Amino acid sequence: MKIGYFGFNNGPVGNRADMRRILTTLDDSGFESAWTGEHVVLIDPQEAPSPVPPEFPMLDTVSALAFAAGVTENLMLGSGIILLAQRNPVVLAKELTGIDVLSDGRLIFGVGVGYVKHEFDTLGVPYEERGARTTEHIETIRALWTQDKPKFNGRFTTIDGVQQKPMPVQTPHPPIVVGGMSAAGHRRALAHANGWYGFALSLEDTEQALQNIAHESNRVERPAALGELEISVTPRGAVSTDEAKRFADLGVDRLILMPGAGDVDGILRFIDESDRNLTSL
Repeated sequence: MKIGYFGFNNGPVGNRADMRRILTTLDDSGFESAWTGEHVVLIDPQEAPSPVPPEFPMLDTVSALAFAAGVTENLMLGSGIILLAQRNPVVLAKELTGIDVLSDGRLIFGVGVGYVKHEFDTLGVPYEERGARTTEHIETIRALWTQDKPKFNGRFTTIDGVQQKPMPVQTPHPPIVVGGMSAAGHRRALAHANGWYGFALSLEDTEQALQNIAHESNRVERPAALGELEISVTPRGAVSTDEAKRFADLGVDRLILMPGAGDVDGILRFIDESDRNLTSL
């Protein structure tokens, strides 16, 4: 099983020195990947469903991935997850291509729809369009990443008669991972992505989600070029070796671990313990 780490761009490590310590430690360990978290803005004062207080530090995903590309050599670098409907897909394709090139092909493009309406209102993006925008933006970016003469005619973006070079290092493109627990999210992952990502799930939640994905697979035609759907999960809380094996038995390919609240030294201990107990599974 692949083991990842979630949240290297936020909380107590949302600064240059501590981010470097975390990333270089992960890079020298058996961890396969490191993932950002993302909210462009946070609601002040905090109100549901916003997940963290407004003062919570969270560096931009693209800048954090660029920093990570420069201080690591081995880790896959994942956006976990970019709220894609809030982004300009043409600009984002260019930015993320830079990450893949500068990391020598280590980008994982994780995307999601988003669920905090006030964030969308602040950014001027219609909340009710977030699903349609996310789906179309994936295909816009795929066109820019794979077509010699990119052409795309969508509801939100039209591309014709332009170039965006260089292309990503990974072929046909960096892996695309769609997060989300809704039926629409499952269908989006099946139809448009290489993988699916479930966040803060128990074993029971994961089992149910995988059953739901299997059900939706009967309603969606999955392009053969996408291969088998890779399953990534951030567990809810700490994970023992036995629990990690049970996640694997359910069909989980990657556990993306999230440390509990604590300081940097506590996070480093969490990484060391997880490395010793889980990365050899």
